[in-house]
Amino acid sequence: MRRLNNLTNKNNFMTLDKDFKDLEKKLKVSFVNQDLLVNSCVHCSYLNEHPGFYLEHNERLEFLGDAVLELVVTDHLYRNHPDKSEGELTNWRASLVNANILAEIAQGLGIEEFLLLSKGEEKDKNSKARHFILANAMEAVIGAIYLDQGLEVADMFIEENILSRLPHILKHKLYLDPKTRLQEAAQEHLGVTPIYQVLEESGPDHAKVFKVGVYFNDDMVAVGEGTSKQEAQVAAAENACTVKEW
Repeated sequence: MRRLNNLTNKNNFMTLDKDFKDLEKKLKVSFVNQDLLVNSCVHCSYLNEHPGFYLEHNERLEFLGDAVLELVVTDHLYRNHPDKSEGELTNWRASLVNANILAEIAQGLGIEEFLLLSKGEEKDKNSKARHFILANAMEAVIGAIYLDQGLEVADMFIEENILSRLPHILKHKLYLDPKTRLQEAAQEHLGVTPIYQVLEESGPDHAKVFKVGVYFNDDMVAVGEGTSKQEAQVAAAENACTVKEW
């Protein structure tokens, strides 16, 4: 198994076609052990093509970062919202730590350009797989910050980049799942209940793709696609919320 060096392996580090000092600036964190930051961006597919690389993939850091993120977010919500129930706080936390928002934050911080991926994964920029790779890298970066700088700096990083999204989430009720959010908004603004209809099924049985339309009465508002009817309905609801600016 690859072992993380105590100090940056400069010979190996210089062979990377990426300047991780630039990522440090974007993260606003200066690492003592820059290998930790590099390690947070190593996807397992990269090691398949570079078996001699001096670092392991980022899954252990992701495991650690996920726990740090959940602790910091839970502690913040518990301390700052004493009037809210466990169920409400659970929904709020889920809206802050889900893959969608973590991938979005990772992109905003420029983490994607520093990912070490296989050539195949590198080309596949807009896939669902890249979405999860980004979310996992975001958690791995948090794990790296925690190991290198401690909980206080990790806490500040999470506060600035993730918990800062909470007011927007609460204002737009993004802590609700898209179907619930659309239904509540449609009933409030129009007095109607959304109806979902499968428009198309394609692909083999083991890899079906469903296209679903969401309607208000007889008017189709938006369309969504997914690998299940439920996933397509959620996508359609999300798109309808965007169309209606709800």
